[in-house]
Amino acid sequence: MLKRLRSALVLLVHPRRLWREHRRWAIALIALVAIGVAAVIVGYETLKRPADVHNETAISHFKPEKPKEPPKEVHGEPKTVNWPMYGLNPQRTRYLAARGVRPPFRKVWRYTQRPLLEFPPIYVGGVLYAVNNSGFAFALNAKTGKKIWERRIGRLNASSPTYYKHRLYIVNLVPGHIVKLNAANGKIIWKKSLPGRAESSPVVVGSSVFFGCEDGKLYSLSTVNGNVRWATQLSGPVKAAPAYYGGRLFVGDYGGSMNAANADTGKLIWSTGSLGTGISGGQFYSTPAVAFGRVYAGNNDDRVYSFDMSNGELAWTYSTGGYAYSAPAVASTKHSPPTVYIGSFDGNIYALNAKTGSVRWSRSTGGQVIGSLSAIGEIVYIAEFTNQRTIGYMMHSGKKVFTYPKGTYTPIISDGRDLYLTGYSSITALEPIHPVKPRVGNAVVAPNFRYPQRVGGKAISRGFVAPSPVRAHPGAAAAGAAHRAHRRGKARSEGGR
Repeated sequence: MLKRLRSALVLLVHPRRLWREHRRWAIALIALVAIGVAAVIVGYETLKRPADVHNETAISHFKPEKPKEPPKEVHGEPKTVNWPMYGLNPQRTRYLAARGVRPPFRKVWRYTQRPLLEFPPIYVGGVLYAVNNSGFAFALNAKTGKKIWERRIGRLNASSPTYYKHRLYIVNLVPGHIVKLNAANGKIIWKKSLPGRAESSPVVVGSSVFFGCEDGKLYSLSTVNGNVRWATQLSGPVKAAPAYYGGRLFVGDYGGSMNAANADTGKLIWSTGSLGTGISGGQFYSTPAVAFGRVYAGNNDDRVYSFDMSNGELAWTYSTGGYAYSAPAVASTKHSPPTVYIGSFDGNIYALNAKTGSVRWSRSTGGQVIGSLSAIGEIVYIAEFTNQRTIGYMMHSGKKVFTYPKGTYTPIISDGRDLYLTGYSSITALEPIHPVKPRVGNAVVAPNFRYPQRVGGKAISRGFVAPSPVRAHPGAAAAGAAHRAHRRGKARSEGGR
């Protein structure tokens, strides 16, 4: 045996001798090596990460939208607005146009519990509604932080309530069910068991409540009695919340597809797969945002996706350096072009051109970004998981303007006046600092907290800035000069008598 092995090694070391004495074996060996090399090449091509997409045809179908205007002020104060569901509106854009809601802030109150608050509260008519990880739904007075009511609806929850016509709709993980509560007192009106766990925050349109379930189906239930109107099978478990626009529902699944379904019938209109990593397919945990004729969402293959809303055609993708688990905020403002703001496990926040997917700016947050983003006024907020902070960046430049030592999964919501910041197990109310404007003579002086200034050559106390001087009309200036000259002449003549 050893003698034969030694002979074979000699032949391999001397290929010419192998070819001369054992040609058939040599041909077979060459063929075997060629097949092995081909298999390696094919395997590499099959498993390597697909390149990002930049589809000029789909990109050209982009639909710009005018920036939203903040609500008009009431008696000089910003008007409060509702934030009635996860993502603010049925499109889940997470952008609230607001005036004056900007740093610096001061803490008004903090509500603290032990259980995790993985998802943010909602705000309606002076009341905050939320569900903690242990399955307790509760309501807080938004002015004081005092608890109004609390009711246990399950043992495990990871979703936000949805408010519609004085009722709350909440899905639950353990046990898997959806409940309808009276928003005034938390009383259960009906409860519907589900064939799987659910963490897909509902959206209510008319008399239907829509959500996804881990059994892989997208559901429509009657808001009246909880009866199932339709259930559409998708390609995998549904963890994301569905977005609604124009009679269609948009949601991704853990089979790696983004889907559009008719809200009336549940019929699939289109379903488009993700690119995946090469080794594995992508999974959509990120709740989509619908704007500009597009559907935007992050994916566990590290990419951000932009689909044509009408047919599901992929317009562009952008690769981050980690899971894009985060749900995006999408906005066009007076000072910023249409932009997709999203976080990643790589520790960065990205501001991507909503039309083309090119990077407007990106910033390191110092830790993983896992949850959704929120944009208020001209500032976009993220919750940074590693160090448990909430950070705000100017939307047009990426400049960091706010840091708060609370925050884990989701950052903030707003009522158009104040912020409500979600920590690991707390909710903190923050109000902008707008000091009373003092007067210097007839001039109103605007507050500034950085440098002392001067008015009329006299120093004012630190923290105030003199207003810009009012420019007089040239005619008024000439008339004033003539009047002064007339007075001087009159004084001279009187003095000479």
